[in-house]
Amino acid sequence: MNIDFNKNNDGLVPAIVQDASTKQVLMLGYMNAEALEKTRATKLVTFFSRTKNRLWTKGEESGNVLNLVDIKLDCDNDTLLVSVLPKGPTCHKGTDTCWGEPNEESYGFISHLEDVIKDRRLNSDASKSYVSSLFEKGINKIAQKVGEEAVEVVIEAKDNDDNLFLNESADLLFHYLILLQAKGFEIKDVIDVLKRREK
Repeated sequence: MNIDFNKNNDGLVPAIVQDASTKQVLMLGYMNAEALEKTRATKLVTFFSRTKNRLWTKGEESGNVLNLVDIKLDCDNDTLLVSVLPKGPTCHKGTDTCWGEPNEESYGFISHLEDVIKDRRLNSDASKSYVSSLFEKGINKIAQKVGEEAVEVVIEAKDNDDNLFLNESADLLFHYLILLQAKGFEIKDVIDVLKRREK
């Protein structure tokens, strides 16, 4: 790793800290060559503190350390991406991240869709919302819809119309997300099971 510590006059490079599991950005610190060397040696993320003017291992007082997983260098050789497994909150204010956001896994649009489904279940009129009407009809109806959509995916998989196959797949996934919530779960619960199975 050929890091350009001389690009800035202070000999420091930004170190973006990201949770290795959730992929959330936790904080930004700065490292010099000595901080990087100590981080690699101890497997605890260490920065150069500009306010204390010394090396500072995150969590040295609070115990909320950042356990090193990996370090990557950017294309300009002057910024580090530090993957960690945090022990406790990262921010000195007690929050998970320095932006006050929870350090939770997000699945992009799928997480957004789950939020929409939850809102429709809790706040919508069944006469105006398809999702709300399914929840009103109960678990049997929701499970039946998942079964119907699964059969349609299988049928379309045997044909050559990719557009129909993808549309039926979207219907299946949508109704499966509804079924998960009807059972009190979310997609992250299923992903946790898959992670436990990973060898």
